[in-house]
Parts: sequence; C-alpha cells; structure tokens
Amino acid sequence: MPQPVLDIVALRSLTAIADCGGFHRAAHSLALSQSAVSQHVRRLEKTLGSPVVEREGRGTRFTPEGRLLVEQARRILAVHDEAVRVLLDTEGDTVTIGSTEHAADQFLPRLTAAVQGVRPGCRVRFRIDRSARLVEAVERGSVDVAVYVTEAAATEGTPVGGLPLTWHATPGWAPPPAPAPVPLVAIEDPCAIRRRAIATLAAHGVAATVVGDAGYLAGVLDVARTGVGVALLAAVGPAPPDGLSPYDGLPSVTPIPMSALARPGADPETVAAAFEAVRNLLRPAG
Repeated sequence: MPQPVLDIVALRSLTAIADCGGFHRAAHSLALSQSAVSQHVRRLEKTLGSPVVEREGRGTRFTPEGRLLVEQARRILAVHDEAVRVLLDTEGDTVTIGSTEHAADQFLPRLTAAVQGVRPGCRVRFRIDRSARLVEAVERGSVDVAVYVTEAAATEGTPVGGLPLTWHATPGWAPPPAPAPVPLVAIEDPCAIRRRAIATLAAHGVAATVVGDAGYLAGVLDVARTGVGVALLAAVGPAPPDGLSPYDGLPSVTPIPMSALARPGADPETVAAAFEAVRNLLRPAG
C-alpha cells in the first residue's frame, strides 16, 4: 500500500491558519483565495482520514489531530525550507525572520517592511517557533534576525522593549466564585507567559489552575473560545483575537521583556532597521 504523503503547500496553509487565527487571515497572508486554503485543509484531512479543523460559531478550532498536525507541520516546513535554501541556493537576496507566536502578526509585517526598506527587492522568509529554538536557529545561521521572549531563552540578545500582556476570555466570561481557583488557558510548559500569568495571580493572593493548554498559540485560542477559562495574551494589535475580549477582572500584568538577535555576519544596516522596527512597535504610547 502506498505511503501517504503530506503536501508541503497544504501544510503551509495549515500553519498559516494557526498563526493568523482563521482561514480569511491565513489566505490574506499567503496571497491565496480563502477557497484555496480550504481546499488545502481538505486535502490534508483526506490524507489523514480525519478532520483537522472544525467550525465553531464564527471562528474555527483545531481538532486534537489538527493540533498534532500543526506541531509536526512546523518541523517539516522548517527542515524543508532549510534544505531548499542550502541545496538549491536559488533565493538570491533573502532574509529569514524569526518570531515567537506571541504578536507575530504584528512583528512580522513591520520587520518585513524594515528589511525591505534597506534592501529593496529582497525576499523575506518567516520562521515562527519557540524562543529557545529561534535563538538556536540564529546561532546556526538559518535565521537572520529573530525576536523572542528574553527569559525563555538562554541568550539575552539585545533588549527591544516589553510586550504588553492582557487577560482575554469570551465576552461575558466570569471566573467561579472564590475560593475556587481561576481557570487558566495557556501554552504548555516551558512558556514564560504561562509562568508570568501564574506568578502574577499568586503575588496577589489569587488561586489559579490551568484547565487547558496547547503546544502553540492557536490551540490556546481555540480552548479559550470554549469559555472554560481566561488566557494571558499579547496586546499590541488593533483588535483582540476573534471570539475573545479583554478581561479586566484580574490583576494587571507587567510587560514581558523581549529581545532581538541577529546571526553572526548579518548586514549591520538590515539588523539596525529590524531592531528599531521592533522597538517602535513595543514603545509605550505617550
């Protein structure tokens, strides 16, 4: 019996859905039609023999099989893209930018504009990963510039500001009455923002328990949209994630420090422009 094959293009659409929070935004980020992205997902579902994405009200959620597939897709795409770059060397002037999932939809467009502002015509590739793995990729030279959560990696890099964090939940959500613990939804350990959420509540004498976690941000959003708990999310975009609203009934959380790191030998002008773009995004208003 032939071995099933996972289509690279379809996997790229799937990770875009996870990164962008839905089909429409994923299609826009990939310069594809929404129907094309939907076809890619159906192709993956046919290969696996099970659904990976389900509609939930006005939004979408990943099935358990879908969450596992997204995790594996990131690994497949990273290896595939690196192999293409090294073996074929057909990309010409290309800059690879890495970012954590937190606020990636805000970081990446600004970094792209900054890089292309000093290197017109260059191609920009993206890698979204955990902070420690991004640092390793920069040090290996497979990522040119990365922005990440400082305390989540062993390398401090260059401080570029603090990422604002705000509690989010479904509209009208309320925690159970005390002394019941506040139910949290978070990225699975190790995660600096998860630790920040728990530590902040503990410092204010608020009991908390993690009722749902996932290996990536889209999974956290899916769980939070069910209304089972509250999530601590980056708050630098113009609007909250679909299906969620800011929740102000819990202690405020201080911004978490972010760092940027460039690979050895990277173009200094490109690095300076990228770092300044991140600083501008994270610079406090007023």
